[in-house]
Amino acid sequence: MTHVTLRSDFETLIDPYAPVAQIGTGFDFTEGPIWHPVDHYLLFSDMPADVRRRWDARRGVVEVKRPSNKCNGMTYDAELNLIVCEHATSSLIRERPDGRREVLASHFAGQELNSPNDVCVHSSGAIYFSDPWYGRMPVYGVERPRQLGFQGVYRVVPGGEPKLVVDRNLFDQPNGLCFSPDERLIYVNDTVQALIRVFDVDADGSFANPRVFASGIRSELEPGLPDGMKCDQHGNVWVTAPGGVWVYSPRGELLGKVRAPELVANLAWGGPDFRTLYLTSTHSVYAIPTKVGPRHEPYMSGRRSGGASASAAPAAPILAEGEMRLDPRRCAMIIQDLQNDVIMDGGAFSDSGAPGHAKQQHVVENVRRLAETARARGVAIIHVWFVVEPGAPGVTLNAPLFEGLVDSKAMVRGSWGAAPVSGLEPRPGDFIVEKMRMSAWEGTRLETILKATGRDMIINTGAWTNMSVEHTARTGADKGYFMIVPEDCCSTMNADWHNASINFAMQNVAVVTRADAVIRALG
Repeated sequence: MTHVTLRSDFETLIDPYAPVAQIGTGFDFTEGPIWHPVDHYLLFSDMPADVRRRWDARRGVVEVKRPSNKCNGMTYDAELNLIVCEHATSSLIRERPDGRREVLASHFAGQELNSPNDVCVHSSGAIYFSDPWYGRMPVYGVERPRQLGFQGVYRVVPGGEPKLVVDRNLFDQPNGLCFSPDERLIYVNDTVQALIRVFDVDADGSFANPRVFASGIRSELEPGLPDGMKCDQHGNVWVTAPGGVWVYSPRGELLGKVRAPELVANLAWGGPDFRTLYLTSTHSVYAIPTKVGPRHEPYMSGRRSGGASASAAPAAPILAEGEMRLDPRRCAMIIQDLQNDVIMDGGAFSDSGAPGHAKQQHVVENVRRLAETARARGVAIIHVWFVVEPGAPGVTLNAPLFEGLVDSKAMVRGSWGAAPVSGLEPRPGDFIVEKMRMSAWEGTRLETILKATGRDMIINTGAWTNMSVEHTARTGADKGYFMIVPEDCCSTMNADWHNASINFAMQNVAVVTRADAVIRALG
């Protein structure tokens, strides 16, 4: 896809042939992108689906909050608290790292706000947000009557009430807003009027001298209107528009157009050096390399006020110089289905080939030594066993796996077959979880243990790779946990089945590694 150069300065900002990479798709309508400067992931919202998601290069897309109160614009403050515009509640919210939820603004002059839409933070700590009424429309919000008779832009300071900073009749639908690099100017666009206004920012935080910065941001040939907007480090204004994103110089000259395959709703820079432009574009999210970065926002040099944000999902396993680093206090190790009937000669499933592959993988010894290190480092050890009562009451015969289990009289409580293999018996302080399905999550207390012990990274080991281990990894990823699979700590019926799971399916839901790498990562 070729971008459109209208003035030569455009090509100092982005290569006209810069690739537009789709990093996620299948969404209803994406909005609110924001990059975490410490943990290096992108948060974005999907308003109609009432979901907040995150993306990073290692994990891909993970759901982190449902319902999300149909959240729209998001940013961070200087302490990396998440600031969220919620359509469903007509509120501006601060979500703190310890999980506390604080309402920053919900009413003006005793009446409910329309629906906070987009937000930016001043270096003073003051927060500015737009308040159109899209969140009271069907699909993008919750349909309900409006209480205010206008659509405004507000400033809120710590402990204060929102203050209207624009004439109440100036905007039809104020939407995106952003500061210039020196914070002397603020830009606010209007989706209905298809223009951008610019204001001087006075010392007290109020706005003065409103004027039109750019107009006519519409097209009869392509969908798109002013919505999200950001300022780059040189003061150029990047705004969603027909065909993608239009870029204006500080003097209001249209420099060029960034093209995207879908209608773009919002944008944000991210990546390790803040040189990747992320576009939330209707059903997809795209990433484009740029030559320029954003204006320096207060959150970009921010530090957490404590812990990882509960709503923003935990930080990924840290990679340094190619080596993984894991905080043992956040890790749990699952040892799943390594029971005599499953992988031992003489067990109920010995004819399947499972004992031979377990020996080939050295799975018992690898799991044992990894568990020893993990215990010593403070990792929670959780044994997950498939256990049934005599006659297997409660096991539905809805799949060949369960039919075979019942026919073989396998995994019966109290039997040799249901016992853990020699060398992997529970130790004092370990947890035991019993199940009657493939996944370690289904119908068990696994998540209760993880929540109680504060564990969000799971070292996933056991048998069988392509069944219980993969099933558990898939569900854990859906739930927002970081799944780590040391492939030499897993086995199944044969090498082909193991490799198919490890090399394909598991790559999409877990960090696939080996026991020695995990041992090093735990320190």
